[in-house]
Amino acid sequence: MTTLDMFGQPSGPPASQHASAAKRVAALRAELGAHAHRYYVLDEPTIPDSEYDRLFRELQDLEAAHPELVTVDSPTQRVGGKPLDHFASVRHKVPMLSIRTETDTEATGAQNFDTRVRKELGLADSDPPVEYVVELKFDGLAMSLRYEHGVLVQAATRGDGEVGEDVTQNIRTINQIPLKLPADAPDVMEVRGEVYIRRADFEALNERQREKIAQGAKGEKTFVNPRNAAAGGVRQLDPAIAAQRRLSFFAYGVGDITPSEQGGPVFDTHFQLLLTLKSWGFPVAAQTQLAQGATELIAFHQAIGQQRDSLPYDIDGVVYKVNSLALQRQLGFVTREPRWAVAHKYPAQEQLTTVVGIEVQVGRTGKLTPVAKLAPVFVGGVTVTNATLHNEDEARRKDVRVGDTVIVRRAGDVIPEVVSVLPGKRLHDAQIFTMPRTCPVCGSAAVREEGEADYRCTGGLFCAAQRKEAILHYAHRRAVEVEGLGDKLVEQLVDANVIRVLPDIYKLGLTALASLDRMAEKSANNLIEALEKSKQTTLPRFLFGLGIRHVGEATAKALARHFAKLDAIMDATEEQLLEVGDVGPVVAQSIRTFFDQPHNREVVEQLRACGVTWEEGEPAAVAPKPLSGKTFVITGTLPSLSRDEAKDLIEAAGGKVAGSVSKKTNYVVAGSEAGSKLVKAQELGVAVIDEAVLLTLLSR
Repeated sequence: MTTLDMFGQPSGPPASQHASAAKRVAALRAELGAHAHRYYVLDEPTIPDSEYDRLFRELQDLEAAHPELVTVDSPTQRVGGKPLDHFASVRHKVPMLSIRTETDTEATGAQNFDTRVRKELGLADSDPPVEYVVELKFDGLAMSLRYEHGVLVQAATRGDGEVGEDVTQNIRTINQIPLKLPADAPDVMEVRGEVYIRRADFEALNERQREKIAQGAKGEKTFVNPRNAAAGGVRQLDPAIAAQRRLSFFAYGVGDITPSEQGGPVFDTHFQLLLTLKSWGFPVAAQTQLAQGATELIAFHQAIGQQRDSLPYDIDGVVYKVNSLALQRQLGFVTREPRWAVAHKYPAQEQLTTVVGIEVQVGRTGKLTPVAKLAPVFVGGVTVTNATLHNEDEARRKDVRVGDTVIVRRAGDVIPEVVSVLPGKRLHDAQIFTMPRTCPVCGSAAVREEGEADYRCTGGLFCAAQRKEAILHYAHRRAVEVEGLGDKLVEQLVDANVIRVLPDIYKLGLTALASLDRMAEKSANNLIEALEKSKQTTLPRFLFGLGIRHVGEATAKALARHFAKLDAIMDATEEQLLEVGDVGPVVAQSIRTFFDQPHNREVVEQLRACGVTWEEGEPAAVAPKPLSGKTFVITGTLPSLSRDEAKDLIEAAGGKVAGSVSKKTNYVVAGSEAGSKLVKAQELGVAVIDEAVLLTLLSR
């Protein structure tokens, strides 16, 4: 329908003018895309920056005049999104699996992998060598790019491999990543790769940060290494900030693929796939090549090792993949890792420095870790001032003392550790390290259970170092359950000293909550209501919520059934605790140690005073149950029961539900999409049953 203006003439641009603009917009997008590819991917620009800017401005002007022509794959939309409040979750259609790391960093590591592959394929020594693709192992952040009908619609982080975060707005800022694929691309195509920061861009970023700090900017800091800066850039809620990080990308594989009606490319080899991705405009590392057998794997590992320091980006190893996709399918997976690929790392870098002190840090779960304070030393691209000594035994074994000259290594290129001491440079009065027997944070007793390497603080409900973990555990849905009290909110409340001990959560007011970042009045009211609701709980939930070491849900239920009253549990001797079917010597000692701490008892009494209550009665008579003494593992999706429901039924019938399969497992309850636990059960000969059989066992 034609719209007329006040003079009765057609309003808006003539159709011919609109068609001309659309044609010019399409031409500009194609031209700018080609120039961006030459500049950002090939590093071979063919026009000066001023000419690129002129073309870009022309496209911007045309889109401003014809907003109906703006599309998400336009170069002008790379930084067009508004800041987000949070990242949405993304479930990967094809899981982003990790690959096995070859721990042997010498040439024999490549030989080991080739030997395993040949054995799995049933190849004899006389058979020809296996063909591999050899790639670099980038030190960045894994990413999945989803294209639908050729247009980038979603970018997601790896997350836990099954579920990641939607970071599409930030990934659009990476000029190396095509926003649109050629017409012959499949209808759905997920391209997998690595987001990273080049060393030169990292140095420039830190230089900008240092200038901001010098000018007195608040909240600014320099970044310790390119990987952390890249990961932080990807997870910025404001895409404009992500764009400032100058992120880069390398493609190395695919996930979900749905061919178009016209067919599309069919891949027989991994190398063919990479060449296709490269032809579509994705950056693929120039070092990627084919290798025949172990000899050429070794040669590649050695050659890249010599080039490693001169590369413009960080790597921590190389990757070998069987080239034939048919052979990849034949080799399959083991415990969710492909048999057809391996990451072959390089030896961690090491340096000499001096121990200037040894401190004991308390972790979120109460673990005490001795940490060597070091004279600053540059190791593996990072200035290191702390190195873990792991535990007292390890510190004694290495005999690390204050004043010692030590060799420091970034273990796994991530966690700095002391490798060894140079005894010849030791001071004559250097003191042997001894782990303190009280927590350095709260003063509670530090205990080391039999068979354990670590000392732990026993003041779990009181210790400031464990405050966040204690609150989160107490508020968990399987414990007392406080809906809305999650990680970020707890962190804010504790860091602001609004909550000092666990009972403080019941003293939160609307004014204090509403003043927190991203906390609206409605959310604050909802949390207060949830806190009030949580006061009515059960004894098993409360016991589990206290976070007593080794006391899980099943043990908490067994204690509640046996003693029926909290005071009886708190005052029970180890001998009395051992009368409970689910309690052994280690658990009994842990319970007794927990309630022997005055701090913990005081917190329990404060929670009661805040109104937390539950029904108590008399100890139930012990009766035989159909599943007593049986251990179950649940995997996959059951037809009618959720995992929690199945677990509750099994435990109510006297059974135990474990998280992993072992020789002690009696039954594995398998539903649809069962994974590695089912495979493990079959390997060990453990009985596998379905929901129907489980219900039959329960009915007996």
